[in-house]
Amino acid sequence: MINSKNFAKRLQKVIDFYSETSSSFAEKIGVQRSSISHILSGRNKPSLDFVLKILSSYPEVEMYWLLNGKGTFPAVPKKESSILPQASNSKKTIEKNKVIERIVIFYSDGSFENFEK
Repeated sequence: MINSKNFAKRLQKVIDFYSETSSSFAEKIGVQRSSISHILSGRNKPSLDFVLKILSSYPEVEMYWLLNGKGTFPAVPKKESSILPQASNSKKTIEKNKVIERIVIFYSDGSFENFEK
């Protein structure tokens, strides 16, 4: 059983981490603004659909952490996420004549992401 009060604290942490308002967060995950308000206030408990929408929109959020507070958040620190290549055709150079061709991020659960130009 999810502790609604603690879940609300973790949800608020996610919202704050991404510098979202409750309204913008609700829009991004595709729920009514009142859903966020009711969960944060403890009036309602989160549904499975609600949790899955968060995880789908914010893949850095670990399900186990969101549901019961165990694990880490974020899975990829915010500062490191800025080094990921943007969807563009431009090449980013580190030093003269050096071009990033590929970035691989390894996660603690054994999974990884591969970014190539």
